[in-house]
Amino acid sequence: MTEAAPIVLLVICAAPPAAQVAELAGQLRSDGWDVYPVITEAAGEWVDPASLERVTGHPVKREPRGPQEPKSLPRADAIIVAPATFNTINQWAAGTNNTAALGILNEALGSGTPVIASPYAKAVLAAHPAFSRSIDLLAGAGVRFTATDALRPAVPDGPFQWEAVLDLLTTHHRD
Repeated sequence: MTEAAPIVLLVICAAPPAAQVAELAGQLRSDGWDVYPVITEAAGEWVDPASLERVTGHPVKREPRGPQEPKSLPRADAIIVAPATFNTINQWAAGTNNTAALGILNEALGSGTPVIASPYAKAVLAAHPAFSRSIDLLAGAGVRFTATDALRPAVPDGPFQWEAVLDLLTTHHRD
């Protein structure tokens, strides 16, 4: 009998790496993960849902479920937030729970599901005092963070650097 692939929820926020997040999803699949994509409302402008669905084999989740709807996502073995924007990080740390993405992230803190987040913010936003407070609060709750802007290409117009996320996932999943 074959063992089922571990499940990762891939939460995608609205920032430039979101336009190429299917690359990360493909790498996760190659590493043996069953990937379920979840996007913030704003990320809908950045993500190609059809491409992401082809790569993952699952529909892109955008909206919270209604009161009579069954859960549409399985229990995750891990959650990745990449890119994790200034808005999402601050709303998550504040406990805001008004979107599918934030609902998943907030529940993960209470359930003990491992969460890896890769912040992606302009320098002027990353310098805002709320941003570092939010990262510290979430890290204290067990979220593992890449360096801010670890995803940023090494050269202009180069590929996004998904390795930092994959390395943290591998390290955490072995623990």
